[in-house]
Amino acid sequence: MPTAYTADQIRTAERALMARLPDGTLMDRAAAGLAAVCAGLLGKVYGTRVLLLIGSGDNGGDALYAGARLAGRGARVEAVLAGAKTHEAGLEAFRRAGGTIAGPDALDQADLIVDGLVGIGATGALREPYARLAEAANAAPGLVVAVDVPSGVDASTGQVAGAAVAAQVTVTMGARKTGLLVDPGASHVGELELIDIGLGPYLPDPDVVSLSHHDVYGLLKRPMGESDKYRRGVLGVAAGSDRYTGAAVLAVGGALRAGAGMVRYVGPGEPVTQVRARWPEAVITELSEPSIDEVGRVQAWVLGPGLGTGDWAHELAARVLASDVPVLIDADALTLVAGDRALLRRTAPVLITPHAGELSRLLGADRAAIEAGRLEHARRAAAELGVTVLLKGSTTVVATRDLPVRVNGTGTAWLATGGTGDVLSGVAGALLAQGLDCFDAGSCGAYLHGLAGRIAADDAPLTAADVAEAVPAAIRMLRGASRSPR
Repeated sequence: MPTAYTADQIRTAERALMARLPDGTLMDRAAAGLAAVCAGLLGKVYGTRVLLLIGSGDNGGDALYAGARLAGRGARVEAVLAGAKTHEAGLEAFRRAGGTIAGPDALDQADLIVDGLVGIGATGALREPYARLAEAANAAPGLVVAVDVPSGVDASTGQVAGAAVAAQVTVTMGARKTGLLVDPGASHVGELELIDIGLGPYLPDPDVVSLSHHDVYGLLKRPMGESDKYRRGVLGVAAGSDRYTGAAVLAVGGALRAGAGMVRYVGPGEPVTQVRARWPEAVITELSEPSIDEVGRVQAWVLGPGLGTGDWAHELAARVLASDVPVLIDADALTLVAGDRALLRRTAPVLITPHAGELSRLLGADRAAIEAGRLEHARRAAAELGVTVLLKGSTTVVATRDLPVRVNGTGTAWLATGGTGDVLSGVAGALLAQGLDCFDAGSCGAYLHGLAGRIAADDAPLTAADVAEAVPAAIRMLRGASRSPR
């Protein structure tokens, strides 16, 4: 289970480790790891051109020491000294190895550019000349390697306040930083390389975690010899309307493909017809009145996709939320809850699955602020609403009170198409019905949904129905990875 930490957590661990080591040991370890990654990217080091962008902090020192090592292997290494001061010992080692000082125009001739402008302590927008150098590095033809964190990315939050380096590779020291896993910062990272410098014993509980294939497969419920459809989880789906029939079809499909033992669908006439035609496996109750009295026993509910926001939908939502089983709230039901927070006054667990716009209505916050600070707002919603929050987007985050946020990285940009969120609701709802708690159901549901999106897309357009169809293949992929030697 990959873990990540805030800048403060990393600095505290570094101080504890440095107190036990000779001066300069950590920087030497970091520089050796950075140089090794750079050498691997260059292939044949001798004769290549490397340009270092050096700021005032310790990551500038890491870059200078790494540059000295590359110069010792025959690379032509130059440095742009952008800070008001420079790490003196690193600069001396760099010059002794044959490194030279250059101007920004050297960017266009470099095979590899090392971003050592600012480190994990930097917050807010880059100042000049750093901002200008970051943009110039992005425009240059050489491969860009960031030291610890791309300059301009907040290491603790992933926020990007202005210009930022877009690295092809980020070499991070000691532990992953939270901002490297969460957009918009994550989109600047490229391939992430972790260098072990000995911080492990000194790290606290993580700020965020990211599940692996093995983690998710271990959490999923698998049928046993004595299993029947009821033991495998009965999910109720209250979704769809005469206007939005497809949402019901997709939510039910996601639930069935994710292994629900039974899906009980409830809705009005037109979506009932569509669900019955597409999914004869579903047990269907056509509603003339917004009541669930005749539905039968369920172990969890999915509420909201395509439901509408009128009085009829509000009454049905109130009936579902008055039940004593876990409820996943999505789409139109989130709008209903935003207008009537009393609907959330229940003792049974709740998982909400908003995108940034829906969360903005729930919190009364600006959508752009939510997209820029996903972790902050997901945590705030979990605390204020007393629910588990699955915040959808380019980085999906799952937050609940008193636990590290889970960050999901399996998605693909091809999932940005209508109806895929309805499939996700069905997948996560099936996991709720199977007995996973809201945190695990949301995390595993997002993971499977993203993986199914990748399988379905294969770098080409997809439809939401394609994603639902690919969910069993995603589960098989997890099973295969779990059986492989780790």
